[in-house]
Parts: sequence; C-alpha cells; structure tokens
Amino acid sequence: MSPEGHAVISWVAAMSRFHLMERGKGAWRRRHASFLIFRLRSGTDIFCSILLAPCCDKLYTCRLCHDNNEDHQLDRFKVKEVQCINCEKIQHAQQSCEECSTLFGEYYCSICHLFDKDKKQYHCENCGICRIGPKEDFFHCLKCNLCLAMNLQGKHKCIENVSRQNCPICLEDIHTSRVVAHVLPCGHLLHRTCYEEMLKEGYRCPLCMHSALDMTRYWRQLDDEVAQTPMPSEYQNMTVDILCNDCNRRSTVQFHILGMKCNICESYNTAQAKRISLDQQ
Repeated sequence: MSPEGHAVISWVAAMSRFHLMERGKGAWRRRHASFLIFRLRSGTDIFCSILLAPCCDKLYTCRLCHDNNEDHQLDRFKVKEVQCINCEKIQHAQQSCEECSTLFGEYYCSICHLFDKDKKQYHCENCGICRIGPKEDFFHCLKCNLCLAMNLQGKHKCIENVSRQNCPICLEDIHTSRVVAHVLPCGHLLHRTCYEEMLKEGYRCPLCMHSALDMTRYWRQLDDEVAQTPMPSEYQNMTVDILCNDCNRRSTVQFHILGMKCNICESYNTAQAKRISLDQQ
C-alpha cells in the first residue's frame, strides 16, 4: 500500500469466495477456497490474482501459501500463468488482467512474479530477488552478497556470502526472508526480530560471542561496581588468564566475581582461561 493511503485502509475485509481450480487427469476441477481481499480507499484491489504453480498445477495466492500446504517449494521464477479473481481467466503472468483490466498488484516483478502493494520495491539483480526500498536507500555489498542500508556502506565488517547462512537464532533463511536482517558489529546476520529477542537474554553474537552492540557505557558502569565491591582478602592476590571475545586477545588480570576486564580493549566480555594464585603469604 502506498504511504499516502496506508493509514486509511478501509479493509473491506470481507471473506470473498472464489473458485480455486486444480488440474486433475487432464481436466479442470473446481474447489472453493476463502480469500481475503484488502481494498484501499481508492478502490484498488490488492492480490487479485492467483499463481498457477508449474510444479503441481495448483493455484495459490502466493508462493508462501503454496509452500505451507505442499511438500515441495514453489520456484517463483518458473511461474508463467495466473488466474484473475474477478473473471477467473487464466492468462500469462502480468500486472493487470487482459480480460477485465483488474489490477493484480500496485507492484509487479516480471522476474520474481511478485504481486504486492506499493512498498517502493525494487528487483536486485545481484540478490536475485525483490527488496523493499526505496532503492536509493540501499546498496548491494558484493562480498556479503546482500542489500544493506546506505549508512552501513564502508562501515560494516564483511563476511563472504554471509546472507546465505541461516539465522543462528531461529535457524531459518535470511536471504529471502521477509524479516529485515540486522548486521552485528562482528559482521554476522540475524533477523531483526530474533536480534531484539536475543537482547532480552544476552548481548553476545551466538556465533562468535562478540558483543552484539556498543557496550562501552555499560562497561564503565561495571568499572564503578567493581571499584565499590572489594574482594575478600584471600582473593585479592589472585589473577586469571582471560580471553577477550571482543578483541580476541589474551591478558592476565585480577580476579573479580563481577567480571574480568580486558587490559587491551577494556571490555568485560571475557572468558576465564586459567587461574593463577599469586598468594605468597
């Protein structure tokens, strides 16, 4: 839906009945299905076409509906035909019906065969799929192999083909996901929703344990807490070898129950490697 009209969806959310046709033994047979039509105040119908899946000769409103109901996935690039909901004519995939001129979608990609509301989409040839724009707000990182926000250009750590990895939280695909990807300082990707849930439980990247956000302010607060919490005398001469998850370097520091601070980058995101007792008394 265009920005001008998104606040006033008069979603005539009536469950419209239409005939979903399925090929069987050389003939077409009809079966009814429910379909929710969203109507803008301007009167434009969105999702007024049904995709004819070339893999199973069945009609579905979108590839996701197909994938949720079948034991195989729909190859969006192989879709050749669609059915108009209004006149039920099956025709070559295009933006509007050749029979009744019904608009199938404000946005249509002839490569992905995506029909959608206007979200300033654009087709990225390097990604191979459509992205939500506007296009001028994004660039394609050739090494990460993903479209990223312009404010990350030259300011993110690249990991080759990182978008082709699954999200380490939900283990689902990132590259083709409808959920926005969040780039961590270490370069790894999470779904933004997974990132927000992760921050409720911790602050480390689940893959490399690097801090997932700027923790400087919290580390300085921890400095104050450590200073105000002296260790018992038997622990005051104890040091430990630590490995810092942020700078990946080792150092020897004084043991403290609240945390061991890296001598190099001053992060408390550390792991104890070895304990050394320096008590000579």
